[in-house]
Amino acid sequence: MSGHEAPEGVRTAHLGAPTLDAASPFGRQDREALEGEVLSPSATRSRGAGDRAKPEEPDEWRTCFERDRDRILHSAAFRRLAGKTQVFVFPADHQRTRLTHALEVAQVATAIARALRLNLALTEAVALGHDCGHGPGGHASEDAFGPFVEGGFDHAVWGADVTARPLNLCRETLDGIRNHSWSRPAPGTPEGEVVALADRIAYTAHDLEDAVHAGIVDPGQLPASVAERCGTTRARQLRAFISDVVTTSAGHGLVGLSAPFAEALADLRRFDYERVYLRPASLEQSRRVIEMLRALVDHYRSHPGEMPAEHGLAAAEDPQLAAVAYVAGMTDRFACVQAVARLGWTTDRLPRGFDAG
Repeated sequence: MSGHEAPEGVRTAHLGAPTLDAASPFGRQDREALEGEVLSPSATRSRGAGDRAKPEEPDEWRTCFERDRDRILHSAAFRRLAGKTQVFVFPADHQRTRLTHALEVAQVATAIARALRLNLALTEAVALGHDCGHGPGGHASEDAFGPFVEGGFDHAVWGADVTARPLNLCRETLDGIRNHSWSRPAPGTPEGEVVALADRIAYTAHDLEDAVHAGIVDPGQLPASVAERCGTTRARQLRAFISDVVTTSAGHGLVGLSAPFAEALADLRRFDYERVYLRPASLEQSRRVIEMLRALVDHYRSHPGEMPAEHGLAAAEDPQLAAVAYVAGMTDRFACVQAVARLGWTTDRLPRGFDAG
């Protein structure tokens, strides 16, 4: 059907659709002007097309950071996060993937940025893109690819400098992605710093929730510093941490946590590491992931013709980095399928949970 005819030649999706007051469209330039009135003086401003490696004309309707957010959202790298490990390889239906983690980071980050009057579009763009550089199998992929990349494989740097390169994102967006990890230099914008905090807040809380639902840990085992200050559920923990970041940042002029809540976050993260990430079953999965990914890189480095055309062309200059880029972009399942097809591996060598059917 072609919709419902309304006055003045307009067709609507529904008969009797709501009407709008006649007004001029609220375009990019209008919103850029409004930023000067509503955003904090320290917030990052949108400026035309943004500072990009390849100059572009500004968009009529979207600010530069809104364009970045949309490009990330529609990218293949972002979609593939649905098939990449957060904590559990081949997760159960309700366990997090790397994609749902990115969405939860975006929720936490925008809640903080909105309260602090920062740039929401930039915050969301960095949050959605921050983990697009992750390989299959979670953080084990960084150990797997490390020997093949000069200086080691860092998913944050790789995400900004390799994965996101075709998107031609703004300098501020790439900076936030590149430096969201706490081991990296500080981001150059307060929005990037918000995402760095939101990332840790989100994953410590939701990884605990997944582990509780899987029967791996009991919330009654949480350290007192966490249980008493933040509670034992994800909802209470997120509410407590977000509130503390907002009040602390607004009162001190730096994006951060108060000392008691910083201690609680560190204790929650330590608990997750000891009871979830480093438990024997997790370490065995990591060992299998590392062995598989290194074998795949070795294979494609020696057989560049088996990679898609864009990686095959890159292999002419650096076959090793081209192989890493191809394997790093794989989902967990596709990597396992390739290990069976290209390496002749049997399923008992693969990460547990893979279903060949």
